[in-house]
Amino acid sequence: MKKLFAVLLLMFPLVTIADFAAGLEAYQRGDYATALREWRPLAEAGNVDAQNNLGAMNYEGQGVPKDEVRAYAWAMLAFKGGSTDAKAAKEYLQKNLTAAQIAEANKLSSEICAKIPSCVR
Repeated sequence: MKKLFAVLLLMFPLVTIADFAAGLEAYQRGDYATALREWRPLAEAGNVDAQNNLGAMNYEGQGVPKDEVRAYAWAMLAFKGGSTDAKAAKEYLQKNLTAAQIAEANKLSSEICAKIPSCVR
């Protein structure tokens, strides 16, 4: 039983990588619904690359309605989690949002973060 548990633990990162790669392949094909299905659970589990990608998809309206507030919320989570790629997105969005929109995005990112055990607050 211990060996099975150890094998499952070792496989988890590979599954995560495979899901991310499947999302990337779908995104590159323009299959945004599949990319979202692959990336959303990863983002909600704390994967900063998936969070950054969800932010970009929300900004562009790819597979979801265009939503700059939600884009900023995801970019902020990715940035706080250590994504260097999200820094530029966060800064760009911040310049183009109103103070009320930023406050709304901060509230949303806090709500999402509260559900992620590894989230940096």
